Amino acid sequence: MALTYPLHMVRNVERSWRRQWRQPVAAARFIRIGPDDFIVAIGGSGGEGLQDVQELLEQLPSDLPVIVLVALHRPVDQVSYLREALEQRSAIPVRIARNGEWLKLGHCYIGEPGQHLVLGAGSFAKLLCDPTNVYRNRTVDALFYSLAEHAERKFIGVVLSGGLDDGSLGLSAIRRAGGITMVVTPRRAPDHSMPRNAISFNDPVDFIGSPRHIAAEIVLRVGNKR
Repeated sequence: MALTYPLHMVRNVERSWRRQWRQPVAAARFIRIGPDDFIVAIGGSGGEGLQDVQELLEQLPSDLPVIVLVALHRPVDQVSYLREALEQRSAIPVRIARNGEWLKLGHCYIGEPGQHLVLGAGSFAKLLCDPTNVYRNRTVDALFYSLAEHAERKFIGVVLSGGLDDGSLGLSAIRRAGGITMVVTPRRAPDHSMPRNAISFNDPVDFIGSPRHIAAEIVLRVGNKR
């Protein structure tokens, strides 16, 4: 069943995210991303979401000129081995982002369980400190909204497997900001409500397919600069 949100609720969420993005970052270093360079934000949850991210990263060529940002739901009170899990199959380097860090083409970035990765103004990495888990299951929306707010040129939002509806609002914001939206094909399972809700929320999705097919579509669009 599709989830619907009142317009005033969507606007309130957007205002809340924007307040976070505009907080200053100490000693931030800004870079200029080229006019044809892509930023890809990927969100998922649970074991199937992790498998989807691994499969997608495995299919991206090591020389692809793209910056990849990943948000995956994780407990804030446990040690995370997400970087190691992704590096096992990723063709591009996987880094734990530092606040204010330069973002490099051909790299994948993640945050920490209690420090959620988003895109800051000027296209640098920003970490939202969240020791009490205020964001809970809204870390994908946070990442997507930051792209809609700060990605100046070409950007893509990707919703992979996961439960609940995180990513639906943020993907809609990416669409309205002129970005490209992609969603994994939902399967009949409880942990596939994230892609189902992303597809049915309110905006059409540009591409729906398997993680492998999504990776191929990203390569095609980056290669064609569109």
